[in-house]
Amino acid sequence: MRRVVTTRGEKAAPTAVYLELGSKRVFACALDWPGWCRAGRDEKAALEALAGAAGRYAVVAAEAGIPFPSDAAGSFDVVERVPGSATTDFGAPGAVASRDSEPLTPEEAARLAALVSASWTVFDRMVAGAPAELRKGPRGGGRDRDRIVEHVLDAEVAYARKLGVRLRQPDPGDVAAVTAHRREILGALGAQTDAGDGSWPPRYAARRIAWHILDHAWEIEDRAGK
Repeated sequence: MRRVVTTRGEKAAPTAVYLELGSKRVFACALDWPGWCRAGRDEKAALEALAGAAGRYAVVAAEAGIPFPSDAAGSFDVVERVPGSATTDFGAPGAVASRDSEPLTPEEAARLAALVSASWTVFDRMVAGAPAELRKGPRGGGRDRDRIVEHVLDAEVAYARKLGVRLRQPDPGDVAAVTAHRREILGALGAQTDAGDGSWPPRYAARRIAWHILDHAWEIEDRAGK
C-alpha cells in the first residue's frame, strides 16, 4: 500500500521512495535521486535517516547542476516495498525496484551519470580533506582513509561487471587511470545493453554505485571530525 509520510511541515512536495525490507534492516531509497538512500532498524527509522541526509545530498545535486527541492525531505511517497535479502541485512541496498526496469531516455541517462559523477567529486573532496588515519568506531573498528579509497575502487570493479564491463582496479594514485575507470562506468550506465544473467538495470546500478560512494564519503567526513 502506498502512503505519504510527512517528516516536517504540512505541504512538502512528496519525494518518491521505495523501502527495501530486510529482517534486521530497512533501506529507504529516493527513486529519482541515485545515492540518496539510507537505512534504519525499521521503516520509520529508515525514512528518518533518509530525511536527515537530505542536506548532504543537496551538495551532490548542486555539484551535478541539478536543482534539488528545498522541501525534498518534507514528505515521502512510499511507492513500493520490496523484499530484502542478506545483502540488505549486511548493510547495502540490494533489491531492484519495479521502476528500475523502465528504459532510460537519453536525458535520464545523462542525469543519472551527472549525479554519479558528482558523487565521485564529493568523495574526492572528502578524501583530500581527511587525515590518513581516521577516528575509530566505538569498538575500535573502521578502515582508514586510503583503505576506504581502495575499497571503493575494488567494489566498482565488481559493479561494472554487473553492467557488462570488465575493469581492472586502478592504482588510487594514478589520476588518469581512475578517471578512465570512472568514464567506463558512466558510459555503461547509458549504454542500455543487456549484460547477461545477473546484470543490473542502469537505474539500479546508478543508485547502488552512488550510494556506495556517498556512504563512504560521509563516513570519511564523520570520522575525520569535519
